Amino acid sequence: MRILVLGGTAWVGREVVGEALRRGHDVTALARGEAGAPPDGARFVRADRDAPDAYAAVTGEDWDAVVDLATHPGHVRAAASVLAGRARHVVYVSTCSVYLRANEGGTGDLGADESAPVHPALAADTMASLEEYGAAKVACEEAVRSAFGEARSFIARPSLIGGPGDPSQRTTYWPARFAHPSNPERQVLVPDTPDRPTQVTDVRDLAAFLVEAAERRFTGIANVTGETLPFSEHLSIAQRAVGWSGTLVAADEAWIAEREVGYWAGPRSLPLWLPTELVALAAHDSSRAVALGLRRRPLEQTLRDGADQAAADAVAGPTTGERRAGLTDDAERALLAELAADA
Repeated sequence: MRILVLGGTAWVGREVVGEALRRGHDVTALARGEAGAPPDGARFVRADRDAPDAYAAVTGEDWDAVVDLATHPGHVRAAASVLAGRARHVVYVSTCSVYLRANEGGTGDLGADESAPVHPALAADTMASLEEYGAAKVACEEAVRSAFGEARSFIARPSLIGGPGDPSQRTTYWPARFAHPSNPERQVLVPDTPDRPTQVTDVRDLAAFLVEAAERRFTGIANVTGETLPFSEHLSIAQRAVGWSGTLVAADEAWIAEREVGYWAGPRSLPLWLPTELVALAAHDSSRAVALGLRRRPLEQTLRDGADQAAADAVAGPTTGERRAGLTDDAERALLAELAADA
């Protein structure tokens, strides 16, 4: 197959290109290239998707499939309009963030499937902030299906993506923290929310599914998620992944929040922890993707491989570098000391 990947040099796109190459496909990656070059063996077309001639180098060719990972609706609208007549099929990588939260008019149900209500589509061509992320992705989905039609398009909606190279550090924080405790007592601070759901999609499993979707010309929409597991089980698996022995110190989530520790992601956070009103974000139904052939490796492998890669890159360990998610050593030690003093 001749596959055009719009993206292909950053994390997920690079995995898609690599997987397609491993399966013997002829792959072209169109991207700015700011994240580097695509894997060896792929043709690289350097282009800025904001430019009016961004697709000039590829619109004179025919493609068996296009895989688009863009977030800005203007990029997707432009690509779809010029490629719909040259490509037999399109796979668009969306997100489970398209679904409305309970406080936004969504159901808030755990295990909701692809029929759950989504954000109104963003009218603008460019997402102005992360607050518009879900709405922007809805607009991108609509652009793809409008240009290609339902018979030639497939929408994949991943949940939290993890594994080697996770640039957000959300899925590498816990195994890295267990591997490198901040204190001699080997205590690790966790939120006292053991039953809250978690879902992690391994980036390699996602890439394999996306390439298979192109090969088999899937249609419709599918949530592409990892298995739903309680937060306590996720932590136990992370501990096994790195051979940690120590003590979990559970703190009430209100106590944590009062000390300006965030949930889910970002600096000074406890990743993957979600407040009660947002738990549906980590409990999407993925039975359709599984029925289509989604294969999911054990979470322990995802976490171990992610931690190993982070350590090798020297960017995600809790003792080094600027944290993109989680607590620094100093911050965790201070919170543990305050918690002990309050006891």
